[in-house]
Amino acid sequence: MPYFYKVEANNKQGYKWVCVGDAQPDPYTGKRKQISRRGDTKKEALARVNKVIGDLNSYGIDAQKNKKITFEMVAKEWLSTYSKGRIKQRTLDQRESTINALCKYLAQVKIEKITHQQYQDILNDYDNKGYSTSAIITLNSVANMIFKHAIKNKMRQDNPCFGAIIPKKTRTVEEIENDLIAEKYFEKNELIEFLDATKKHGQYQDLEMFYLLTFSGMRSGEMCALKWKDINFETNEIRITKTIYSKNDNRDNYLITPPKTEGSIRTIEIDSDIMRLLEKHRANQKNIMNSSDSNFVFCRKNRYPFFPKIILEHMKKILLHTTISKPATPHIFRHTHISMLAEAGADLKSTMGRVGHTNAKTTLQVYTHVTDKMKKDTSNKIKIHYADILGSTKSQEK
Repeated sequence: MPYFYKVEANNKQGYKWVCVGDAQPDPYTGKRKQISRRGDTKKEALARVNKVIGDLNSYGIDAQKNKKITFEMVAKEWLSTYSKGRIKQRTLDQRESTINALCKYLAQVKIEKITHQQYQDILNDYDNKGYSTSAIITLNSVANMIFKHAIKNKMRQDNPCFGAIIPKKTRTVEEIENDLIAEKYFEKNELIEFLDATKKHGQYQDLEMFYLLTFSGMRSGEMCALKWKDINFETNEIRITKTIYSKNDNRDNYLITPPKTEGSIRTIEIDSDIMRLLEKHRANQKNIMNSSDSNFVFCRKNRYPFFPKIILEHMKKILLHTTISKPATPHIFRHTHISMLAEAGADLKSTMGRVGHTNAKTTLQVYTHVTDKMKKDTSNKIKIHYADILGSTKSQEK
């Protein structure tokens, strides 16, 4: 049974009632757990005690304890647990960056006090600041995992992310018209122009790198992680088992990790002309380093591997010597390779396997665009080749 006593208070009656009630004993220690709350009347104090005891019994939530827990504390606790899984360092760094963004709004806010509207305002503000829809989705995804962790560990009852609206930008006509699949890969004439510019203006290793990206479809990170042992010159095959990652592009601090997905681990056949180019590069590399093979296929003279950022920088310099205006990064060579496979008649499944895609969406976009274009071109070729027959239909109309 609860009991009551008075304490002095700065109110009209000069005192308040304190109600003390027994909650269920601590499940770990078995010790008695008493809850006390104040009120202007016995009824008010009792109601507050019953509310706390009810929360403890129903949800295991200790409101008094949770008053000290901030969002930042929960976020760090969640990240520590999350990192124990099979999570790549790149992903962990991205999660930490997202947490830092959330903490700009919520760092010292008590975890139990965060409301749905407060959280929605954060998403809206992120949108107002011009962040992309994908960035807002990432923010929401990480916040959702943090709040689920809080609920699971009895820090709050509900998830303020539930029912939140992700602001989505309405694309302008110009954006829609500019978002063409054709912008995502090099047409044949563009590829020839780029590779010709690479021959004339590229730096050491550029020609080999960009030819390999073009005719393999591998990611730039996968190429940077390639070692000579991954290349089989007898069978003209390359085994892709890893990628490279450096948080700040620090040449002294990098990680060689498994590739993006399980499907990214693959062995691909490479054209003999590209393999001869690599063999010549291997010989040049030995001469430059005055020693045996470097571990990495593409590296600096001090044997440190290249990073994707370096490939991008080299590519930008070469593009200045071309008439190519479409936004191009090393990733464009993956899409270019998909277009080449589609033109060569490769089926979708084998195309996905070659570039290491487990999700058909990205491959399908380029693949479908190219094959549809081929169908249209075929129709035009038929029209030209059989113009005399098609023309005879006009006489039938008279």
